[in-house]
Amino acid sequence: MDQPATPPSGLRRPAELPPGIDARAAAVLREVVEQYVETGEPVGSRTLSRILPMALSPATIRNVMADLTEAGLLFAPHTSAGRLPTDQGLRLFVDGLLQFGELHEEEREAIAVALEARGRSLEDTLAQASTMLSGLSAAAGMVLAPKTEGAVRHIEFVALGSGRALVVLVNAEGQVENRVIEIPAGLPPSALTQAANYLNSRIAGRTLPEVRRLVAEEIAANRTELDGLTAGVVAAGLATWTGEGRAASLILRGQARLLSDITQLERLSSIQVLFERLEAQETMLRLLDLVEQSDGVRIFIGAESGLFGASGVSMVVAPARNAADRIVGAIGVIGPTRINYARIIPVVDYTARVIGRLLG
Repeated sequence: MDQPATPPSGLRRPAELPPGIDARAAAVLREVVEQYVETGEPVGSRTLSRILPMALSPATIRNVMADLTEAGLLFAPHTSAGRLPTDQGLRLFVDGLLQFGELHEEEREAIAVALEARGRSLEDTLAQASTMLSGLSAAAGMVLAPKTEGAVRHIEFVALGSGRALVVLVNAEGQVENRVIEIPAGLPPSALTQAANYLNSRIAGRTLPEVRRLVAEEIAANRTELDGLTAGVVAAGLATWTGEGRAASLILRGQARLLSDITQLERLSSIQVLFERLEAQETMLRLLDLVEQSDGVRIFIGAESGLFGASGVSMVVAPARNAADRIVGAIGVIGPTRINYARIIPVVDYTARVIGRLLG
């Protein structure tokens, strides 16, 4: 049997196959999974006898498939004579039998160019990453980014007209966030300048929650020179980031691609539940925690992650790390269990590294 290709960073492999799974059984399991990924249909012994790299009769293959079924790695759907891989079989395939594809230099360059952040906001860059992953994987692309909760370096207010202003926030690491707030109509530009000067004189080394508490105390004690309108601008600018603790934002593209691949009604219901849970703050934080436990790509098949239940989907996800090796987000793909793992794993791995450099 050929040796598995070197996996992307952080994806570990067992040193040997489980007891009772010899090279012949491993070859049969690998072909069943690869045919399932390609067609989504049960695979029979006659089909395998034509494509296996070793000469085995259909009768011998049926015996091997029976052993794999007894081991919980294959199952027979309904009354079909063919077999499909179980989640356990897919796990064994991914961990020890998968032949990884490699990204060509042109593909790496295309990903880097697509995510070029020059002249684009952070949110737009992450949205582009999610859309690109969806297109490359024919599944749902997912980008998860923690909200900034570190020290703030600078803040500015820019009038937009029509009773609105843009708040430009620069954190201690140089990352920029833009938010739009409502301001009183006709507010003079000098009020925005005064609000920015007031905040910048108090921001140094503090997080936004700390600045918010300090400003609230000063306003309550009438220890500021701000008039009522300017104080309202200050409060609105700080209230934009009201989440205490470790909040996160999720960008998901390509849900229709995943839904179109799910034909059974009960599974369609599970997928809808999955999307609802993904939008929940608690689930996003748990997903970030799972990603932080790995140095590279992690693959969750079915209910393995504990996030979605037995939803009939797989999730391939990798942490995005900046130059200081701090996790600044997570990049991934959600699709049916028959997604093209060999193709998707290196794409997710490389995209996560590109996003990490951009965010860093």
